[in-house]
Order: sequence, then C-alpha cells, then structure tokens
Amino acid sequence: MTEALLAGIVLLGGCVQWLTGMGFALVAVPALVLLLGPADGVVLANCAAGAISVVGLAGGWRRVRPGAMVPLCAAAACTVPAGAWMTRQLPRPVLLLVMGALVTVAVLLVMRGARVPALRGGKGAVTAGALGGFMNAAAGVGGPPVSLYALNAGWTVREFVPNAQFYGVVVNAFSIAANGVPRLGGTRWAAVCVAMVAGALIGTAVAGRIPERRARQLVLLLALVGGGTAMTKGLWGMWPG
Repeated sequence: MTEALLAGIVLLGGCVQWLTGMGFALVAVPALVLLLGPADGVVLANCAAGAISVVGLAGGWRRVRPGAMVPLCAAAACTVPAGAWMTRQLPRPVLLLVMGALVTVAVLLVMRGARVPALRGGKGAVTAGALGGFMNAAAGVGGPPVSLYALNAGWTVREFVPNAQFYGVVVNAFSIAANGVPRLGGTRWAAVCVAMVAGALIGTAVAGRIPERRARQLVLLLALVGGGTAMTKGLWGMWPG
C-alpha cells in the first residue's frame, strides 16, 4: 500500500512538473513528508526534483545566465547546512508545522506575484538563493524564492525555465550532500523511478491540451492543500494528550 501511495505522489508531482515547468516539490513534498516522515520525505523530493531538473536542463543549458546563477547558487550553498541541521533537530510535529507553513507562505507569495525590492539586482540574487537553499534543505521546496527573484527581475518564462532548472540541479545536489539519501528499500526505489518516467510521459503528452495558466493554478491549489494538511497534522501532534 505504501509503495502504491508513494508512486502516486511521485507520478502526480512529475506530471505537473513536465506539464507546467514547475511544481514537483510544491505538490509532492507535503504528501511525501506525511507518508515517509520529514527526513526521508524531504530528501526523496530533493532526489526526484534534482533528477527532473537534470533532464530538463539538457535542452536549455545554453540559455542559463551565469551572472545571475553564480550568486544564487553560492548563497544557497551557504544556507543549505542550516536547513539540514534544522531538519535533524526539530521534533516531527514541529517539522511538519514548519514545512507546511513554508510551503503555504511560498505559494501565497507566488500566487500574489509579490514585488519585493529586496529581491532585485545582485543583492536580490543572494537573498533569493539563500532563502531557497535553506528552504530546499529544510522543507524540500527551494523554488519559490527563485521564482519571485525572476518575477522582480522581469524574466520571461523562456528565460526562467532553464535557469530554474540549473538552480534545481545545484541546490538539490547540495541538499542531498547535506541530508544524505532517503532510506528506501529496492521496491520503493523501483516504484519511484517508474512513477517519474510515467509522470514525464503523461505530463508531456497533455501539455498542449491544458492551458498553462490553468495548470499552474491547479499546481498552486494542490500545494496549498498539502501545506495546510501538513500544518494541521503538525499542530495535532503537538496537542497534549
């Protein structure tokens, strides 16, 4: 039963990632954390999101902007250890609450298209990278700060996607190095791999049939539901008795 649920979560996350260019971690992390626990759930999301970013980057690496990516990735490298440390130190209910809150706040900011002066220019790249690195290692969700940076920098979707994928490769590699790999058996790893491939095939097959705006709204709605569920479970676990 756990293998089937795990495959379903990864399949859904992979599908929306290939459908919209974003959303694997936002959709999958809350469910993976509830299913596998905070530590394994976050690192599995890091592994899967990193693998998807590697594949996606293969066709767009020439459009990567080194001038923006160097400060983003360098700042992320500095804050990943803090996020990994927090994941190891906090009790499970508190981690669920923190992760759910991070996902929820990040989604609400992206939905609002928040204009943040602190996320502009070189300092904005450092700020976004630092926030993304911490959030990625702690909660498996490092993309929203980079999305907000790109929004404030005026990037088009064509410019954003390959740079976000490059950042995803780097920050997830840092996060895996800091957190280790998830403790899954061979059957579960096989289910994850098959689900990732199936998600990619389904997502690319239906990408031209669903308007991008509607698909993104669905991703964000699913992420809000997942974040709220994680917060509720965390609060319930903290309740005495």
